[in-house]
Amino acid sequence: MDKEKILSELTYKAVRSSGAGGQNVNKVSSKVVLSFDLAHSAALTDDEKMLAGSNLAPKLTNDKILVLHCDEDRSRLRNKEIVTRRFLRIIDTALKVQKTRKATKVPKAVIKKRIENKRRQSEIKQSRRKPDY
Repeated sequence: MDKEKILSELTYKAVRSSGAGGQNVNKVSSKVVLSFDLAHSAALTDDEKMLAGSNLAPKLTNDKILVLHCDEDRSRLRNKEIVTRRFLRIIDTALKVQKTRKATKVPKAVIKKRIENKRRQSEIKQSRRKPDY
C-alpha cells in the first residue's frame, strides 16, 4: 500500500456544517467530506481490495465508495487533516489480515475442578433435605 498514491485518489468536498453556531455556520463551508473509490483504486492490489472490501463492508456504499466526514473544527483545513488521518487509520486496520483462531482443548484439571464443584454443591443441597425415615 502506497500512502502517497492513495492520498492522491481521495476527493474532498467542503459543505456547510449542521447544528448551532450562529452566522458562521450559515456562511462558511467548514465541514469536509472525503470520498474514496475502493473498487477503482489503482493504489491497491486486487487482494487488498478484496480484504478491505470485506473488512469495511458496513462503511461502504453500494458502489464500493468509502465516505467520511468531519465537522469537529471551525477550520476547513483542520477538518481536512482530521478526516485524512482518520481515513489512513481505517485503511491500515482494514488491510491487516486477522490471525485465525486455534481451537484449544479444555484442560483436564479444569474439567476435574468443575466436576468436583458440582459434586460439592450436590452434597450441600442433599444435606439441606429433610431426613427420609
